Amino acid sequence: MRSGFGNIMKQAQQMQEKLKSAQEELASIEVEGRSGGGMVTVVMTCRHDVRSVSIDPVLIGDEKEVIEDLIAAAINDAVQKVEKTTQDKMGGLAGGLNIPGLNLPV
Repeated sequence: MRSGFGNIMKQAQQMQEKLKSAQEELASIEVEGRSGGGMVTVVMTCRHDVRSVSIDPVLIGDEKEVIEDLIAAAINDAVQKVEKTTQDKMGGLAGGLNIPGLNLPV
């Protein structure tokens, strides 16, 4: 029984190391959110850090509220892409952990 617990602890430690590595990798992955047909672009890391905001010069003549709405929409688009990328990257990590009585997805 003791060796079973040792194996579980070893698997948990390996999973923790994989999780840390995946989180570090995600911090360096950038996604691009767009709105207004690409007139506003936001680049964000998978840690939700906004790297840049780009506004097409055509918009500068528009009303302030329109520009703000488009920036918010571009950020929301980027956040959705971050969530998908994170889910894709992290989804398989727990699959290798075999703890009796705990059914984790593969």
